[in-house]
Amino acid sequence: MASWWDLRPFFRFQSVRTRFQEFRTREVQLGSHTVSSHGYAVARTHKHDWLILLLLVLIVISLYIIHPFHRFVGKDMMTDLKYPLKSNTVPAWAIPIYAILLPIVIFLGVYIRRRDVYDLHHAVLGLLFSVLITAVFTEAIKNAVGRPRPDFFWRCFPDGKDVYDKWGDVICHGDQKVIKEGYKSFPSGHTSGSFSGLGFLSLYLSGKIKAFDRKGHVAKLCIVFLPLLVASLVGISRVDDYWHHWQDVFAGGLLGLTVATFCYLQFFPPPYHSEGWGPYAYFRMLEESRGMTQVPSVQNSGQAQLAEAQAESQEEQGLHGCMGLTLSRDHHAALNDCESGRG
Repeated sequence: MASWWDLRPFFRFQSVRTRFQEFRTREVQLGSHTVSSHGYAVARTHKHDWLILLLLVLIVISLYIIHPFHRFVGKDMMTDLKYPLKSNTVPAWAIPIYAILLPIVIFLGVYIRRRDVYDLHHAVLGLLFSVLITAVFTEAIKNAVGRPRPDFFWRCFPDGKDVYDKWGDVICHGDQKVIKEGYKSFPSGHTSGSFSGLGFLSLYLSGKIKAFDRKGHVAKLCIVFLPLLVASLVGISRVDDYWHHWQDVFAGGLLGLTVATFCYLQFFPPPYHSEGWGPYAYFRMLEESRGMTQVPSVQNSGQAQLAEAQAESQEEQGLHGCMGLTLSRDHHAALNDCESGRG
């Protein structure tokens, strides 16, 4: 048993505390993974995902080239298809700017603040998957349904003179590209693309600012709803421009938001989760690093305890050595007595 002046337990407590502080320091440092240090490794891990993205781009291009199904359009149906042919309030080239580039700029801002390449890579990858998968669904459904746009009459008959065949179907004599677009009303591509990109951004922001932390900060919800409001206004503009029926816009918004939710949950926990502020890969990396640091710590602590036990044993032998010798002599004397019959 150690004496009262033995200070080794105190130093043992200090060593454990020091090791814990060092572990916490290492854990904090794990949050600093930059593009230069870990970017290539992270991208290489998801190389198949990037190849699939390229495949999705080719599929979208192919679907856009394919001609849509020409649905029967009779003369009595033209009553709802004679809206004026107008230009787009939101041009098609603007969709990649506010649905892809704008979210990526926000992702970069978060990266500059947190220096976490896992968050940046997975946010960009999830966003691109959301937009491209939505585009594939949208173009495929457009071609399969072939619903006429509200301004189909003026696309088909730009001079206002309608012509029909013997079955009562239209015989269009307008610009072929304009007519082709006239059969692609359902669903709205502008709306689905807007909700796929801005919906993903809304989920991303809700996780980063912890909008669902049960503290009742309504201002956080305003930030979350802002991208959704912009996407909704884009959808409304499609009805105002007479390029889509309201059902087209509703279906496009539902499609884009659904795909965005699925893609977001592939890389990030739900926004209401306690770890919703970071990607799954970040927390997985922390667990793996924690496991690698705990194994040497357990081995070192076991070796230290063994060394301390040996030292205590040696001290006890030094303090009680005389008693051991006396007991030994008494033992030998007793054996001699037994052998000589004096026992």
